[in-house]
Amino acid sequence: MSQEQLNHYFSDWTEREALTEAMIPIIGRLYRKNNVVTSIYGRAIINQSVINIMKSHRFVRQIEDSELSVLDTYPILVALDGMNLGPAHIDIGKLAVAYRNLEGDKNLNSFLEEAVGPVIGRYEEEKERCNQSETKDIVLYGFGRIGRYLTRILVEKAGGGNNLRLRAIVVRDGGAKNDLEKRASLLRRDSVHGSFRGTITIDEKNSAIIANGNYIQVIYASGPDQVDYTKYGIDNAIVIDNTGVWRDEDGLGRHLKSKGVSRVLLTAPGKGNIKNIVHGINNNMITDDDRILSAASCTTNAITPVLKAIDDRYGIVDGHMETVHAYTNDQNLIDNYHKGSRRGRSAPLNMVLTETGAAKAVAKALPGLEGKLTGNAIRVPTPNVSMAILNLNLETATTVEEVNDYIRETALHSELQKQIDYVNSPEVVSTDFVGSRHAGVVDGQATITNKNRLVLYVWYDNEAGYSAQLVRIVNQIAGVTFPVFPSRGGA
Repeated sequence: MSQEQLNHYFSDWTEREALTEAMIPIIGRLYRKNNVVTSIYGRAIINQSVINIMKSHRFVRQIEDSELSVLDTYPILVALDGMNLGPAHIDIGKLAVAYRNLEGDKNLNSFLEEAVGPVIGRYEEEKERCNQSETKDIVLYGFGRIGRYLTRILVEKAGGGNNLRLRAIVVRDGGAKNDLEKRASLLRRDSVHGSFRGTITIDEKNSAIIANGNYIQVIYASGPDQVDYTKYGIDNAIVIDNTGVWRDEDGLGRHLKSKGVSRVLLTAPGKGNIKNIVHGINNNMITDDDRILSAASCTTNAITPVLKAIDDRYGIVDGHMETVHAYTNDQNLIDNYHKGSRRGRSAPLNMVLTETGAAKAVAKALPGLEGKLTGNAIRVPTPNVSMAILNLNLETATTVEEVNDYIRETALHSELQKQIDYVNSPEVVSTDFVGSRHAGVVDGQATITNKNRLVLYVWYDNEAGYSAQLVRIVNQIAGVTFPVFPSRGGA
């Protein structure tokens, strides 16, 4: 290869890198001023590094026939920045590809006026509306794996002024003199998800954690009904119970006895008549009268959207789902007594066969699949990211190419685009999905068909993806929802 060719590759890289650097202040301005969340094929690019934004562009090659360049997206961002937009979620990657594929000579501004027209010029109106609306207080009851990842998401989203505010976390007193510092440290550093993006300090005197300017009260309590939140200026709050200790109406109803609480969301399958909500599937069941809701399980959230998509297109006769699940905190590090079968054996050393209720739980969100699915689970020695293997018998025969094209289109342009993602790389492994905020990611390279039989492999970050689903439910019950562009079905 000649020196001229080598120089070409490097100069092309530096040009794209410089253009990406110029994108960052525009992305930040749209987010903090206009409350516009920008993304590239479902991957949010707010608060991202130059390299991460460039990698998001590179990812598009797995979905479209060609790569996406910052040369395509930069003009989109610049034009949007001058349109005085109201709050929205805008996928600049999809817009760029749609504009690139246009036939004719339509200029960019005319294209964007059609694509995002409903929010153009709405900044002042929406700012006034937001100023008049009340901020919704959020309380996390419990501060384990899900509680801490929820904290990261809520703090991250607070920058856009979307009227959701994490006001407090409630924990049991750990007994240590430096309890507050220990909890702040667990939020600051995470062995799976990496360092917290921002700064964290503590207010020891007033028992609070300050994360990126968000003042989060740390409350020590022995039970859900033992807190007066109004003493901390918290009222009409949504409590997210991520302890898993109480799962029925009697137990979760104790939260409603504490002053300042309006609703409760459980981060586990609910028992009895509690509605189990998988956002994107049955969240239309949520009413203003619902005081207690469940967000089902991470596995139920991962498989239900995919099952719905397949059932809608091909019809599911019956099937079996096997979960290959990362080990969790209820297992033992070394062999020791455990009330559950097999879970007493060392989690980092063994594959542990166990049960899952996800197959039956699907029917609570998709009643048409009741009695059609069986399920089991294997806990494996990885700390995060799981996989569901869906072995299905269909009413209609299909091929690998057809079903993959359908899933890909569903992930890009359907009502389930926030829940379902699609990947088509022969090299991906579990750690590649750490941080994925889709409920599940279908691995196109692993799809198997044999006439009416279909096997799908669905990756999911059982912490990040599930937490994102939780926040989507909270946004709905708090009335914080924004339009998505391009509209489902394309630009």
